[in-house]
Amino acid sequence: MTRPVEISDANAAVRESVPYANISSAVNFLLDSGLVSWAIIFAGWGIISLFYKATFFPSPIETMVGAWELLIDGTLVKFSLISLWRVFQGWFLGSAIAVPIGVMIGRSRIIRKIMEPLVDYFRFIPAIAYLTLFIMWFGVGERSKIILIVYATSFTVIINTASGVLGIEPNRIQAARTLGTSEFKILLYVILPECVPYIFTGVRLGLGGAFTSIIAAEMLAAKEGLGYLIFTSRLYFRVDWILAGVIMLGLLGYLTDKLFRVFGELVLRRYGIHDVKEFGQ
Repeated sequence: MTRPVEISDANAAVRESVPYANISSAVNFLLDSGLVSWAIIFAGWGIISLFYKATFFPSPIETMVGAWELLIDGTLVKFSLISLWRVFQGWFLGSAIAVPIGVMIGRSRIIRKIMEPLVDYFRFIPAIAYLTLFIMWFGVGERSKIILIVYATSFTVIINTASGVLGIEPNRIQAARTLGTSEFKILLYVILPECVPYIFTGVRLGLGGAFTSIIAAEMLAAKEGLGYLIFTSRLYFRVDWILAGVIMLGLLGYLTDKLFRVFGELVLRRYGIHDVKEFGQ
């Protein structure tokens, strides 16, 4: 007579656990999607804005209204695309220059001894420190901004690429040489495939440096772009426009990084690139 009771109790336990499982799944979804984090940020922002005037610290809604003004007249979209194009040019060119240099540093002891002191020195000098010089040397046009981004991007890529080359097992290269493989084929089929994860990480990190440097350059030597928008909005006491530019800058950086991660997932997966979810990866 006890068996039906046991089955009934088990079913009741299952029914009771289902709501908790659904709640747990919903909480995990909110945490994984980042909605909880952004809700906390915007709630804190809104509370703090209650104690200040809109001309000093606008609320999220007031900032959205200011962003809508810029969006309607086309300024926000135009300046965002201009900044993004500058970032892409300098980032791509800097990465294209830095990868071969990193490979040479990792492969040649002589080149490493020559380049390592220079890289270790100049990488600690921020790109913004050269802005005035680049404007004097290359003018206030696009060239100075692109060169500034190249500088900001290249050192991170060089260091990561060189680390990848130096981390390759010497036995693998020696085995390829024993089989009569040429140095070019060793580079193409042994070294570069092993370095792809390091290069990928360096290029992603370089993207952050590219965004940082272009904003600084546009603040001081441009008449268009998000940096120009952020810098000149102070003249009109439009803090909402400043915050709109900052938010758009972060959004552009997030989306470009996300697209690059998707590219790595689809195209470079066989080299060990996968879109992991851990923090900072």
